[in-house]
Amino acid sequence: MLSKQLAVYQAAAAVAAALSGDLACSLGRAVGRAIAALPDYDGRRALVASHMGRAMGRPLQEREVRRMVGQVFANYGRYWAESLRLPTLSDAEVEAGIITVGREHLDAALAAGRGAIIAAPHLGGWEWGAIYLVRGGVPVTAAVEPLEPPEVFEWFVQFRSRLGMKVVPVGQGAGAAMLSALASGEALCLLCDRLVGQTSGVEVDLFGAKLMLPAGPVTLALRSGAPLVPAAIYYGREAESHTLVFRPPLELGSLPGKFRERVRLGTQELARQLEDLVRHAPTQWHLVQPNWPDDPPLRNFRTWAGSAGARRRQAREVQAQEAKRAEVSPGSH
Repeated sequence: MLSKQLAVYQAAAAVAAALSGDLACSLGRAVGRAIAALPDYDGRRALVASHMGRAMGRPLQEREVRRMVGQVFANYGRYWAESLRLPTLSDAEVEAGIITVGREHLDAALAAGRGAIIAAPHLGGWEWGAIYLVRGGVPVTAAVEPLEPPEVFEWFVQFRSRLGMKVVPVGQGAGAAMLSALASGEALCLLCDRLVGQTSGVEVDLFGAKLMLPAGPVTLALRSGAPLVPAAIYYGREAESHTLVFRPPLELGSLPGKFRERVRLGTQELARQLEDLVRHAPTQWHLVQPNWPDDPPLRNFRTWAGSAGARRRQAREVQAQEAKRAEVSPGSH
């Protein structure tokens, strides 16, 4: 039986494919803004507001919260609209939608013959950047988080495979598969600003607070000798316009200490790079899952509806009590 989640993704993909780029982008942003304006039934609006405050480095005013949360959800809607259109685009259309900055850093890394690790945050339309590289002749392997239910994950694996990427599910056996991709001279794309599943993590500081980030990017770079290239892709003002930025590889060879300490130090340096990349466009950072230990918690609709109902009942009880006190008070005669 087709799951509701899979049916939604399939329907969204069909709609995106049927629309022009401008219409799909506008629709995606509009849907995102509408969702942002809903009551915070799942806790994600408070979570996104918390992340924006971290990225800005200060408490946000209420008006800023509304504006930035709305922009994050709008950009997340754009992400889905543009990503789901990718299989329908020609090579020329994909290339026309990208401006690259620092491409020489990736080219030099790949020319060394050990592959390259592209380390990026959940920012902008990363799949557009991946398909741009693939269609330009760069083989790309992407490590992705397993999703539930399994048929949704399989659908996304097939979707990304249609874009020309090789997909490695994060989990058992992923390390060997990623090392193999690097040994073959491929670009390995890793989203590095969140620890997922049972993967190995290391405690670092990100936006002024401690959290666990994946140890994999630096571990793979140290073990394979592949350059670790920080990168990000940003939305332009026009629909289907992007700027893909590559930074110089991290200097990992001179890190002091034993292997575990070198991984920690390297991951902390990567965290600093991610901070800087996100700060250039914080509302394009669509990290909508808890990341820090003290993040606002997510909740399901039933929990929210139950607590909202309890609050309404409590308010009615208070009103009834106040009405009774008013009836017996001397001033009521």
